[in-house]
Amino acid sequence: MAGTMLAIMLVLFALSVPVAVAIGLAAIAGIEFFTRFPLIVAAQQIYVALDRFPLAAIPFFILAGNLMEVGGISRRLVEFARAIVGGVQGGLAMTCVLTCMIFAAISGSSVATTFAIGAIMVPALKRLGYPAAFAGSLQASSAELGVVIPPSIPMILYGVATQTSIPELFIAGIGPGVLIAAVLSVVVLVWCRVNGWGKQDGEGRLGLMPATRDAFFALLMPVIVLGGIYGGITTPTEASVIAVCYALTVGLVIYRELRPRDLYPVFRKSVITSSVIMFIIATAGLFSWLLNRQGIPDQMASWLVATFGSPAWFLLGVNLFLFVVGMFIETSASIIVLGPILQPAAAQFGIDPVHFGTIMVVNLALGMVTPPFGVNLFAAAQVAETGIDRMMRYLPVFILAVILCLGVITYVPALTLALRDFVYR
Repeated sequence: MAGTMLAIMLVLFALSVPVAVAIGLAAIAGIEFFTRFPLIVAAQQIYVALDRFPLAAIPFFILAGNLMEVGGISRRLVEFARAIVGGVQGGLAMTCVLTCMIFAAISGSSVATTFAIGAIMVPALKRLGYPAAFAGSLQASSAELGVVIPPSIPMILYGVATQTSIPELFIAGIGPGVLIAAVLSVVVLVWCRVNGWGKQDGEGRLGLMPATRDAFFALLMPVIVLGGIYGGITTPTEASVIAVCYALTVGLVIYRELRPRDLYPVFRKSVITSSVIMFIIATAGLFSWLLNRQGIPDQMASWLVATFGSPAWFLLGVNLFLFVVGMFIETSASIIVLGPILQPAAAQFGIDPVHFGTIMVVNLALGMVTPPFGVNLFAAAQVAETGIDRMMRYLPVFILAVILCLGVITYVPALTLALRDFVYR
């Protein structure tokens, strides 16, 4: 049954059927032809897949990110980051990486980060002589931090799918996120010096104190959101609601750049984005339920343990597999379907579920910047007003940098788990 369902799903993908619809049709075909369940079970399991309290955090974090974009918070974060690193050659490119890291600590979405920060950074980079394709590639790669730095929507999905602690996943993502940001910053700094870009990056930037004062309330947002989670005061879902309320208050009352007439487009955009993700979660949940009913996760775990003789080889094989999967299948669907299958095998090798979840999220995040279906690529190309074919001249360097980081994250568990163990153990 599993092989047939997978084949149906892949054929539908090849026919350009939307991801959620393809997964749902494959699952329905499995129920109809390989089980004795009535089709009403599909509706019941879709409801069960969505009836989970942590999933409520997803639309709220998406809404918070969109409110930040319109309410002036993202622009102030850019000015703050530029005040820190913008004074050196290539500083504006480094500002893009640093701002995406800060913004990711609130929005939890790489696509939201691409649009919110890219709308400011990409025109600025082009204005100072950076090639549009380079600016787009940099923005797409930097926005990947949106799913690694907490709060992270893919980490929420992994936690729900595998019954892993979401706060522990969040705090485990800090080290890998900082590592990726640091490596990307070094790459762009060297690249800009080699090509002679960014010699005027320091012009017109604010001093550190004025920029900090102007961005104070924007910088306070991740402190409130993440501090509440790690301090045990709020759950991730409650923190997402606080993020929305805070973004509304700052945008409407303090910065006064968010007007009542802006709310309808912001809410509409957030509802559409959330609906797409929730639809994928619903159908992928049905697909996973069928696989579990057939004992596929246990069978797969036994096969992987027998095939790979050590945790190191297992992690290498999983990383190669996930890299290919991420190129063709949407991240949310991949996590919900593959997480419950691969995590039991990882557990048999003694791999911490939080560490393994971080590896999965970082790896599948690469799919957002790799052709043919990288969502960040399309978003960044739209913002930069360039073609993906032109971006491919620069993109492989950024992808290689993240792959090297993934290797460190995979085989140096302390980078992921040290802070988690310090806080929770």
